[in-house]
Amino acid sequence: MPPGPASKRLRGGWVLEVLGIAAVYFAYDWARDQVQGNGAVAFRHARSIVHWEQLLGVYQEHRIQRWIVGSHWFTAFWNIYYGTIHFVVPVAVLIWLYRKAPVRYLRWRNTLLLMLAIGLLCFWVYPLMPPRLMPPRYGFVDTASQFFNFGPQQRVILGPRGQPLGAGAASFGNLFAAMPSLHVGWSTWSVLAVLPTIRRVWVRVLLLFYPVCTLFAITVTANHWLLDALGGWLVLAASWTIVVLWERQRRTPRPDASLREATSEPMSADQALADQP
Repeated sequence: MPPGPASKRLRGGWVLEVLGIAAVYFAYDWARDQVQGNGAVAFRHARSIVHWEQLLGVYQEHRIQRWIVGSHWFTAFWNIYYGTIHFVVPVAVLIWLYRKAPVRYLRWRNTLLLMLAIGLLCFWVYPLMPPRLMPPRYGFVDTASQFFNFGPQQRVILGPRGQPLGAGAASFGNLFAAMPSLHVGWSTWSVLAVLPTIRRVWVRVLLLFYPVCTLFAITVTANHWLLDALGGWLVLAASWTIVVLWERQRRTPRPDASLREATSEPMSADQALADQP
């Protein structure tokens, strides 16, 4: 594995690390809003997702949501969870790894940043309407507009071709950035990144529940389909694999360099003295 981040070797280098990651995230956030696809295409993709989930026997989002929407406070809790924990935990994990395991930090930081890039590409090529924006006949409740949350309680109105209109479009950004679910991807990333560094058993158990709770949150709030979670895991797996392969490629010596080292003869003491001025 390569050495830790270069910022560790600088006094106050953590500031540069924070600024760099923040810049990348805000650039990603801006770009995600720019790649919102066509509403009709997003709806067609959503119907395809429903079809495949029915074939696989996992089309359960509506049933799961019906379990909780009768309880205002419980639904509001999952709204808040969805809008906050998704950001808080990865930041805490990055801070922990930077301080306690800088070599491990480098690998998992790069994995996270690559997930942003791959996720952005997926949002561009595969716009997907989330359950909460589906037509009423599908029976989903838009909990973000009907229950308390820290974000805008704004009803999203779709135009004739399925495009978000007015304040709803301005409040939520790219509403068709559903596949993959980076909520699930980031929560699983957080656990895999930090779990080997945790010694307390009860903390490890709580960490393992975190992706499960996140999967429940994206479902009951109708922000994602269950297959979006699979997309998040695939993006995580692909990003981690690419980073590991890149690390190994950097560690592997070039054949020409190895050949020079193997064929070079050691300089004798007499030769070394002869070369002295």
